Amino acid sequence: MAKKPRKSAAAQQDTSGEDTVALHSLQVAHEARRRYEASDAELLGFYEQMLLIRRFEERAGQLYGLGLIGGFCHLYIGQEAVAVGLQSALDPARDSVITGYRDHGHMLAYGIDPNVIMAELTGRAAGISRGKGGSMHMFSVDHRFYGGHGIVGAQVPLGAGLAFAHKYREDGGVCIAYFGDGAANQGQVYETFNMASLWKLPIIFVIENNQYAMGTAVKRSSAETHFYRRGTAFRIPGMAVNGMDVLEVRNAAELALEFVRAGNGPVLMELNTYRYRGHSMSDPAKYRSREEVQEVREHRDPIDHARTELLARGMDEEKLKQLEKDVRNRVAASADFAENAPEPAPGELHNDVLVEHY
Repeated sequence: MAKKPRKSAAAQQDTSGEDTVALHSLQVAHEARRRYEASDAELLGFYEQMLLIRRFEERAGQLYGLGLIGGFCHLYIGQEAVAVGLQSALDPARDSVITGYRDHGHMLAYGIDPNVIMAELTGRAAGISRGKGGSMHMFSVDHRFYGGHGIVGAQVPLGAGLAFAHKYREDGGVCIAYFGDGAANQGQVYETFNMASLWKLPIIFVIENNQYAMGTAVKRSSAETHFYRRGTAFRIPGMAVNGMDVLEVRNAAELALEFVRAGNGPVLMELNTYRYRGHSMSDPAKYRSREEVQEVREHRDPIDHARTELLARGMDEEKLKQLEKDVRNRVAASADFAENAPEPAPGELHNDVLVEHY
């Protein structure tokens, strides 16, 4: 009796193609609608938040130049639509957020008081981390914002821990773990992908692809430059999103959150965005041309894009001008608050080092 031919290993692993369809279902759904149908009031709110982040970061750059902010400082200018679009879709009562060291914009998008953020940047006792975290290590348990981390990619496995806590407690929460295109090449990121997929953790991995890992262009540092595909080997569906359009980001966020909350496990989102300033304040960004930056500013700026749409909807231009003035005044007030706030007492050095109460 003739033996049946054995299937190759590849053939045994290839089922009906259902896995492949599932991995692309979110991207298909996103492309079908593409943009969130925001009301005029919602779009105005997004515009105000993005504008606040932009003006706040510009002022932080000035304070750094004056020596009032020490250490490292990584500005979020140009990437505002990512944090605003994503975090506007979160439930602050149950969802958690963790990110890297370019963290001021995320906190502002979460609605945290600019005064305490600016005070933290300047190392004052009134800061959200009591002046001991500075620019890179902001933290707020009350807002479920868990950093602010200085080690490249280290926030990703920590995010999986937060997601595991959500699943263990059955609180319905989802963790958003932000990281950059440079951090996407860290080994611990892929270890986390594997574990998160195995355990179906409620986490959304967000790669903020601002085109440059420190000073190295994506195409020079990454073999696979379509980062949303990076989770395919772990059966994690990916989404490619225009991170310069706040309504497109919000649309993608809703789809991802719905998928994860249904118990399907993690999602990987690539937010294609751009930073106008250098990697940090000490980076002159000579690895790119002024013309490249200007091209993005003129044609893809997320704030200008939202403003143009508001005007097209019939929004009063004078109202927008007044809003812009109010935002500038609010940022100026936060800088004044920070400059006049006292520094931490020397004894504060010994606090928050060890866990004192369980």
